[in-house]
Amino acid sequence: MGRSQETFNKKEKEKKRLQKRREKEEKKEERKQAAATGTKKTFEEMLAYVDEDGNLTDLPPDARTSSTGSGPKVHRDTSENPSSVKTGKVVFFDAAKGYGFVEDSKNGKRVFVHQNSTPVAIKMNDILEFTVVKGAKGLQASSIKKIN
Repeated sequence: MGRSQETFNKKEKEKKRLQKRREKEEKKEERKQAAATGTKKTFEEMLAYVDEDGNLTDLPPDARTSSTGSGPKVHRDTSENPSSVKTGKVVFFDAAKGYGFVEDSKNGKRVFVHQNSTPVAIKMNDILEFTVVKGAKGLQASSIKKIN
């Protein structure tokens, strides 16, 4: 009984080995045909890019116009003067995780805020005074003072 099982396993392994060999030969033929007909991909067509949200895309950074990520829209423009003091309202805050977003009262853009960057407790609808600094993943609020 053990011997027939051993023979069966050997036959199965041989079948798999032959199947892999056939698949490899087929892929080789496909590559040869693609090279002969000129349908080979160029280097630029094979490239993949990572967008600001960490997703793979086929568009280079200069061809992308807007973020397609889900979740709250976060302002990632660094052209503003980050050292100026701004005021804004907390529009989202997850107390369990300790982060949220402040909407600038002048331009309506959202900036990331983390509980560790302020000594006071933050909650939804608080009015804050803050400066904008460039963080590892974009702009974030720092030097936060609670107004109300």
